[in-house]
Amino acid sequence: MLAQDKLDGLLDRFAEIEARMSANPDPATYVRLARDHAELEPVVGMVRTLRQVNEEREGLESLLEDPETDAEMRELAEAELPELKERAATLAQEIRVALLPKDAADAGNAILEVRAGTGGDEAALFAGTLFRMYQRYAELHNWKVEILSASEGEVGGYKEVIASVIGNGVFARLKFESGVHRVQRVPATESGGRIHTSAATVAVLPEAQDVDIEVRSEDIRIDTMRASGAGGQHVNTTDSAVRITHIPSGIVVTSSEKSQHQNRARAMTVLRAKLYEAERDRLDSERSEARRGQVGSGDRSERIRTYNFPQGRVTDHRIGLTLYKLEPVIAGDALDEIIDPLITEHQAALLAANEGA
Repeated sequence: MLAQDKLDGLLDRFAEIEARMSANPDPATYVRLARDHAELEPVVGMVRTLRQVNEEREGLESLLEDPETDAEMRELAEAELPELKERAATLAQEIRVALLPKDAADAGNAILEVRAGTGGDEAALFAGTLFRMYQRYAELHNWKVEILSASEGEVGGYKEVIASVIGNGVFARLKFESGVHRVQRVPATESGGRIHTSAATVAVLPEAQDVDIEVRSEDIRIDTMRASGAGGQHVNTTDSAVRITHIPSGIVVTSSEKSQHQNRARAMTVLRAKLYEAERDRLDSERSEARRGQVGSGDRSERIRTYNFPQGRVTDHRIGLTLYKLEPVIAGDALDEIIDPLITEHQAALLAANEGA
């Protein structure tokens, strides 16, 4: 059962925010209030709808309990009551989910890292396939993808590619992609038609802002070096590439585009994300075993998904989900059919933990 006093408090807080917004506060306060208003508005709408549905349900139940209700009205009430009860139960569950504690990083951008694992050239090709899947998925969600650094494979794909994914709620959806992705297919490099198994790793980190992680200048060493790889004479003769070493943690990041200024900015973005993730992991490790066992724990040593091309199927091993829709998934078009159940499973685990607390 939902605690009615908690719902009353939610409605009171929403009304207070609206009153303060209409009182012409200073710009900084208004932005904060507007953010809180936008966060609360959907759940407030659900609470109001639930209460309206419950009032209608109680009215129908009163009609059925009244011995003076005529047969026609009784028949209409009996027909409508089950639907109202079902709608009320659905709304109550949606409200419980909406009131779950939020991950502070969920609403923000993410750093996406895809690296070739075991499998040689085929692993690099598969890493390229995965990255294109996420690019298309981002496009469908109106997110922007900006490649921060990339190392191409010998025959195509990527040995490693790091990108910033910018948009509303990026980390909330992509965080479940962290882990080892396995592919079973006949590589383009295979002349005998044999099926190979290879892997790529995906890491999704919340993009940290300066307010999240403070990087002191005395804690970093910045080296410039000559970029290598594709790019012609300019890349090969200019010391534009940047390598930043975070001395306390030993984390090293590089960026090797044409502009040294841009490389510094991009490398610092990746460094802050890695430091932010390291801090999140440290805090997570101090929490209960139940927290670490939940879906989406981010354990990148685990094989989370298999893409089997000969059978046209994709299996997510965390929730035992198999879809025979490999092509739409790998194209990014049907990836939500995997991510949505993962989110649902994660929410169910949180609800169970809250109810058991």
